[in-house]
This record gives sequence, C-alpha cells and structure tokens, in this order.
Amino acid sequence: MLINTFIKKIQKFLNPIYSNSIFLQRIDIFLGISIFLLIFSSTIASSDFIGYFALASIILTVIKILTKTNEQIDLSLSDKILVVYLMFVLISVAGSSLFYLSIKGAFKTFTYLGFYLSVVEYLKDNKDKIKYIFIAFCLCSFYETIFALLQNIGAVEEIAGWQDMSHLNPEEVMTRVYGTLQPYNPNLFGGYLLSIIPAFITLPFINKKLLPFSIIGGLLSVLSLILTGCRGAYIGLFFEIAVIILLSYKLIKPIYKKIYLSVISILTILSAFIITSISSLRARILSIFAMRSDSSNSFRFNVYNSCINMFKDNWLLGIGCGNQNFREIYGLYMKTGFDALSAYNIYLEIAVESGIFALISFLIFIILKINNAIRFIFSNKSVETIYIITALLSLVGMMTHGIVDTVFFRPQIQFVFWVMIGIIRVLGERC
Repeated sequence: MLINTFIKKIQKFLNPIYSNSIFLQRIDIFLGISIFLLIFSSTIASSDFIGYFALASIILTVIKILTKTNEQIDLSLSDKILVVYLMFVLISVAGSSLFYLSIKGAFKTFTYLGFYLSVVEYLKDNKDKIKYIFIAFCLCSFYETIFALLQNIGAVEEIAGWQDMSHLNPEEVMTRVYGTLQPYNPNLFGGYLLSIIPAFITLPFINKKLLPFSIIGGLLSVLSLILTGCRGAYIGLFFEIAVIILLSYKLIKPIYKKIYLSVISILTILSAFIITSISSLRARILSIFAMRSDSSNSFRFNVYNSCINMFKDNWLLGIGCGNQNFREIYGLYMKTGFDALSAYNIYLEIAVESGIFALISFLIFIILKINNAIRFIFSNKSVETIYIITALLSLVGMMTHGIVDTVFFRPQIQFVFWVMIGIIRVLGERC
C-alpha cells in the first residue's frame, strides 16, 4: 500500500525521537487507558465527554503508527468494504444541500471509525487485554442494573413510564427504567444492555471464580433489559438467545444433544409461563404485534413512510450525514404531527443519509463480519472462540434491534459496536 510506504518514511525520520521517548515506547498503555475510560464513562457521561476519550484514542493511535517502527495499516476484505462505505459517505456530504450540518454529522462518523482503528491497533498487540474489556462491560452492566432495579422499585415516572395506555388496564402499565445513560431513554438503555449482556458468557472462561458473578450479573442484566420495556431490545434478545442455542447445539458432543434439547425445551416453557403470568410484560410484548392499534407502532409506520419518500427522491447520494441534517430535510416529508429525530431503522437511516450504495456497502461489511466470526467459531477451540461468540451475539442483537430503532447511533452503543467489530477483526480475520 502506498500509504504504508509514506508511513515508513515518517517512522524512519522520527525514529530518534521514538528511541529516546519513554512515552512513545509505552504508548499502548495510554491508548488502553483511553479505551477503558471511554467504556466506563459511557454509563454516566454526556455524548461530548465520551467523544473526548475517543478522540484521545485516535490521536494516540496516529502517533503510534507514525513513530513505532514496522507499524503499518493492514486492511482485511471487510476493512476495504468499510473504506468504500466511507467514500460514499463523503460523496453524500459533498452533495448535501445542508453542507455544514452534514459535515458535523460526518465528523461523528469518522470519530467512530477512527475509534475502530484505535481498537484494532491496540488489540493486535495486546490480545491478552480482550478479557479485561469484557470484564469492563460486565461491570458497567452490573452498575446499570443496580440503578435500574432501584428505579423499578421507586416506580420512576413519565420519562420511563410512557406507553400507549389506551387499551391497557392499570396493572398492565409497565414502569420503564432507563439507568444512568444520557440522554435518559428506556430504548437507549435497552439497546445498551443488549449490546453488552453477551460479555457475561466470557467470565467463567476468563476465571472459574467469576462463574457466580457471570450467572447473577447476567440474569440481573436480562431482568433490567426486560424492565426497560424496550420492545426492540426484546426482539434483539430473542435473536441473541436463538443464536447461542444454535451455536451451542452445533458445538456440543452428539451424546449430549438430546439432553441439551430437553433442557432448552424446559427453559423455553418456563420462560413462556413467566411472560404470560406477568400482565404488564405480556401486554408489552403483545403490543409488538398490534400494528397500527398501538400508537408507538403507528408513529413508526408514519415515519417509515416519510423516510421511504425521502429515499426515493435521494436514492443515489442521500441527503447528507447526521441527525440534525436529517431533521431539517425530514420536515419537508413528514406527516403532520409526526416529527422524528431519525428514521427508527438504521438501514433506512443509512440509505436516506448516504444513498443506496452506502447501504449496500454497510450490509456487505456486516455480512462479512458475521461470516468471518462463524468460520472462526467452527475452526477454533481456544478461549478466543468464546470471545468471538460474544462479539457475534452482541452484533446480532444490535443489528436486529436496529430494524425498529436508531439508538444504535448513540455513542454508548456505537462504541460498543466498534469494540466488538474490532475483536472480530483482530481474532477472526486475516489481511
């Protein structure tokens, strides 16, 4: 690659500085600290504050690449598809009628992708730190779980209690928890828990003494997700469970498969009994299938129709990047009384903002990541297989939830996404 030739020249020029700098020789330590600070700050900090840690990681990564001898940028096939996606994003920004707003949106996109590069650069030389990333996610989830349970006990109002109550009895109204994530939103909280709950699977493989925390923390986190009342997260959780059941069935020895199926059947029946016996949870889940009879569903359908019309008029290049840009253009298409901050579907959002080819590139990127993860799982029997399974489950959950919501684009979830993608890249792909 031409860029690597350029990088080598800079490295040669800066080598005397690197050789005499303790900071540069220990830069991975600082890069790791910035990544972990981002993970932990996501639970309590604002989007801008979280972004500062991402920018710090990116700056440290650039310094590392330009100063450390033999560092270079190696692109896998999926990385090359990601570059293609970026090209279409840039083209959409250049052609946007709201160029300034689109530039701001593109800056956020490049921050996320720069952080992905940082994760890959850090983990490729520090694979032993992956386990600590999963532990960090579990600690964040457990911290949020405590707040969620307290909010449920205290019956928080308004922001977490809203749902269409026109067809509900009082006992069917759910108190929706939202944790400490900013801005306070049950759907954001549900999406965040959905993305990090799979990390609990790794704990017993990291250290057998962590098994109790894995079970208790995982179950409480699932309970907290249920208490969010986020139906998109429910759907995502269902697919995460389905994928882990299928993978487990494929990986266990044949002599245990009948026992495994019996246990799964019993747990499924027990889960169905619990769901049907709790009126508020039953009503919340059944509202998924209420279509236009539920006001939240009806709202989304109206937004989808407006966004499809936006896409038809801007199918090639899109309207430009960012939610502020989206809101300005959406106002020209929206149905009166149905204002929206996003398309409530990440795939439709990408298509509207950056055009059909950006959407195709993104889908190919995701498919390649899933394919690479599955191939690694069935060809490897080390602890790294568990790490890849965890990343795959998280990816499946987020991509499924994204069909009915766009909290995926919030920093708390977006950065988890790129960490999981980075883990698949480092462990499960070859350049």
